[in-house]
Amino acid sequence: MKNINKETVDSLNILLADYHLYYQKLRNFHWNVTGRNFFELHLKFEELYEDAKLKIDEIAERILTLRAKPVSNYSVFLEKSSLKEASSDLSDKEMVTSILEDHDIILKQLKLVTKEAEKVEDDGTLDITGTYIADLEKTSWMLDAWNQTS
Repeated sequence: MKNINKETVDSLNILLADYHLYYQKLRNFHWNVTGRNFFELHLKFEELYEDAKLKIDEIAERILTLRAKPVSNYSVFLEKSSLKEASSDLSDKEMVTSILEDHDIILKQLKLVTKEAEKVEDDGTLDITGTYIADLEKTSWMLDAWNQTS
């Protein structure tokens, strides 16, 4: 496959690490959210972690399609990702703020993946990143709107 380069794979592996930490944070928040917004956020966090789980698999499969190996150990995820773990004791508003901060980091990484994929005309990776960026921007807008009114 002529369109493959190490930089694209490396940036995808960082994205994979980011999504793993994001997924685990969403599980944490799903399990530990309390208060008046429990029902609403419990369901929203579940929706978000189910989506992240699918994206994790798609990113790993894209790396494999590019004839490379996806990273797969939590120690490597923690090393590669710019996301940080979160406490289980946050308020619902703090949880949403933390997720929005993660979205900013993931969006930056998605744009780096896009930049690397564009260099080698890797249309398959570009299809993925374009869709993920649009999804994450929409989710961020909705969470930000919720966070302003709560």
